[in-house]
Amino acid sequence: MALTPRLDLRQTQSLVMTPQLQQAIKLLQLNNIELSAFVEMELERNPLLERDDTPFDAAPPEEGPAPERPDPEMSDKLVDALPGQADEAPLDVDYENSFQSDSPSDGGEGYATDWSGSTRSAGGNANFDDPESSLEQTLSSEISLRDHLTGQLNMDLPDPAERLIGLHLMDLLNEAGYLIGDLAELAELLGCPLEKVEAVLAKLQRFDPPGIFARSLSECLALQLREKNRLDPAMQALLDNLELLGRRDMAGLLKVCGIDQEDLAEMIGEIRALDPKPALAFDSAVAQPVTPDVLMRAAAGGGWIVELNNDTLPRVLVNTRYYTKINSSARAKDDKAYLSEQFQSANWLVKSLHQRATTILKVASEIVRQQEMFFQKGIQFLRPLVLRDIAEVIGMHESTVSRVTANKYMATPRGIYELKYFFTQAIAGADGAEAHSAEAVRHRIKTLIDAESPKEILSDDRIVEILKADGVDIARRTVAKYREAMRIPSSVQRRREKSLGA
Repeated sequence: MALTPRLDLRQTQSLVMTPQLQQAIKLLQLNNIELSAFVEMELERNPLLERDDTPFDAAPPEEGPAPERPDPEMSDKLVDALPGQADEAPLDVDYENSFQSDSPSDGGEGYATDWSGSTRSAGGNANFDDPESSLEQTLSSEISLRDHLTGQLNMDLPDPAERLIGLHLMDLLNEAGYLIGDLAELAELLGCPLEKVEAVLAKLQRFDPPGIFARSLSECLALQLREKNRLDPAMQALLDNLELLGRRDMAGLLKVCGIDQEDLAEMIGEIRALDPKPALAFDSAVAQPVTPDVLMRAAAGGGWIVELNNDTLPRVLVNTRYYTKINSSARAKDDKAYLSEQFQSANWLVKSLHQRATTILKVASEIVRQQEMFFQKGIQFLRPLVLRDIAEVIGMHESTVSRVTANKYMATPRGIYELKYFFTQAIAGADGAEAHSAEAVRHRIKTLIDAESPKEILSDDRIVEILKADGVDIARRTVAKYREAMRIPSSVQRRREKSLGA
């Protein structure tokens, strides 16, 4: 067969990922906080975008510029462009579903801030504009660990050479307060004997907080016990064999410490009362609370109300009047091209935000419908759920549902949960019964172990028998895997702990 070139016509379908489509898919993955940061960047870059500060419950203005709002027809076209998605009409759920934000109730006295920046209470005329009476001036700043140690260093080490060594040792502390550097290298760097560095370290180890400048966990605990005058030979032997304590080898500890079981239990209790990371009391980062993207609450007449968190949801408009004004005055070809590009980008962003909100509400509402028994009765009624179950009902692709549920949280009457939390694997039911959620089974295992008595510790095999009696068909290795994932020790270790009253 001869190989010759030829021309053929073929008709194929392919999805072209335009920059606008890539942006729309990217917005689905962002939570409200990340989306706000992205929109802020677009507001700085695009002169045709403006922030929409109109309250959700405010009436539309009678006069003024009319910025362009999202067009439902164009939004539907965007849905068709997304991979695997069907028609994205406004969400219409059988049970009660509202997307309107609640207006705050006006009850009780509060505070109001006028445009001048002065603060007054609803029941008084107090003015805090006077800088001498500023509340911020009465607040004390937090002391860092380095400042705390430097103050003690200047007080307890009068020798300048020792203070210099102490400052270098402070630079070798990690976030927990442990010394992680090599003393020999520090002595060589400073050109002083190693014994001098060790002598300064011994003085620093008496600083507050107790346990600071330790080089190991056992030394950290020993420094704290020495501060309490409880570092006797038996306690030191216990600290030298912490690996036995980690394995709950009480027989080995009794042998190396030379004490009875009652004294050992008392010593273990003292060690547990110590702080293994003394430096965490300083420079601690403030834990940022989780901001929910979706709000859920019970409706007055039954059912659930699902809505977006409008307090964190950014809203932007396209200023068409400004675009018309400057476009008519532009003469250069490059200027007109730039304005046209920015106008299209602004329109696409507004429609993408609208489509994102509609998609999130669809997914969240279907999750609530599928897991309704969980919200009514608790975690033991959490049902198995996968992305495909949601995608088939709302007519979207699984990848779209995955992007929507990534890194987003929903505030429910039972707390704040990540949307991914409601997707769990199924564990078959015994004798053909209904399947159970893996998360519900884990909760059941933890409940059984928490309720066990010291005289009747449940083994993994016994837990399997109890679960099978409850209609859960599960293997022993699966129980062990779930138990280890929850950091629950084995039955042998739990028996040792509870025999000592732990």
